[in-house]
Amino acid sequence: MPKNKGKGGKNRKRGKNEADDEKRELVFKEDGQEYAQVLRMLGNGRCEATCIDGVKRLCHIRGKMHKKVWIAAGDIILVGLRDYQDDKADVILKYMPDEARLLKAYGELPENTRLNEGIAGGMDEEDDGGVDDYVEFEDEDIDKI
Repeated sequence: MPKNKGKGGKNRKRGKNEADDEKRELVFKEDGQEYAQVLRMLGNGRCEATCIDGVKRLCHIRGKMHKKVWIAAGDIILVGLRDYQDDKADVILKYMPDEARLLKAYGELPENTRLNEGIAGGMDEEDDGGVDDYVEFEDEDIDKI
């Protein structure tokens, strides 16, 4: 049997998630950065997000955040824009829900930005049409089958 030469196992790598409890200072955007809302996760450390300037970008989650900060659809993130690729960006920071509400209160995020939504931007318009999700069959239709 080989000896364990590492510094610990799976549980050590997980660590303690103490970062959620502590309050951190609110970070505002700088030059070359933009606020964005995650549309969907793509896998492989990437997500699709709509930036506040209206451009949909493919965002890469940086290694410091990868597997430590979990990002889901609808989250508000701070992305670093690339000079050489306008359709791609890098995720710098994920805002907690209370931080996102503060950003909206300070006027950094537009008023039409929906917070605390599972999926961002315009997914609910197709549900408001009054169309039922089920189909009703008559007795004649069932007999034909």
